[in-house]
Amino acid sequence: MKLNHLQILTGAAFLIFLGAISQPNALAQPGRQGAPLPPGQNPNGMRVYIWAGLKSHAVGLHDYPQFLADWSKLLTEKGAVVNGALHPPKAADLEQTDVVVIYKGDAGYLTDSAKAALEAYVKRGGGLVSLHDSLCGPDPAYFAGLVGGAKKHGEVNYTLDAPIQYSVVDKSNPIVQDLSDMTLFDEAFYGMTWAKDPGIKVLASAAMPPTRSAGEHKGEVVPQLWTYEHTVAGGQSARAFVWMQGHTYANFANYQIQRTLLRGIAWAGKKPVDELVNYVAPPRPAPSKPRQ
Repeated sequence: MKLNHLQILTGAAFLIFLGAISQPNALAQPGRQGAPLPPGQNPNGMRVYIWAGLKSHAVGLHDYPQFLADWSKLLTEKGAVVNGALHPPKAADLEQTDVVVIYKGDAGYLTDSAKAALEAYVKRGGGLVSLHDSLCGPDPAYFAGLVGGAKKHGEVNYTLDAPIQYSVVDKSNPIVQDLSDMTLFDEAFYGMTWAKDPGIKVLASAAMPPTRSAGEHKGEVVPQLWTYEHTVAGGQSARAFVWMQGHTYANFANYQIQRTLLRGIAWAGKKPVDELVNYVAPPRPAPSKPRQ
């Protein structure tokens, strides 16, 4: 039986999907239309837009809607003001955004309006975070100009499920201060198109495991985690942070990975790199005593 889109969405992600349909900007606009803030939300936190997509692949893989649900909660707990939806941000959304976190297959397929909004956002210095196959699309050279590297959709340029052994290249970079030369069971990409002048700054790389799809690329060392900082002509300096994994959804809960992603998000949003990791929510006011 073929499932439709609504049947694919589950749990909290389904509720977010319904909310995104009726009120695309309603996830976390502080004080929107006089409404009280969600309990525990930091109204002065960095502003994050999560651009997710519909679920794809088998159970436990590419769970974009679940990421929207889980990381909306996590980032709010870490002091961010979170908005997001299962569609690209509109220009009005981006006016209130420090960093766009993209976890959606083939995000490089952009409509003209989405492309214009994203380009204007990057030109004024907005940050981007690309996770797993978000950097895939029809024009990798274009998308590499936004996030530093991209891959072409439809080509065999991936390992499929395999042990990915990280080699932390820049151990002095604070983003990867909690990341060791660990192994994740996930997926890696090769055959990338890279931005030039400026290029990326590699944080961690991996040798391609000998899977059938890797073919003759087995052993090839390819960046899997990087930062990219550039300036569009006439604009401000913009930052992007990329993590190539995320094929296996459970890896987002890995302690080392989660802290690395939180720091990468903060860096891309031009905030102190430990702002999200070290956030401590203020104590809630004590309940008022009942009158005698």
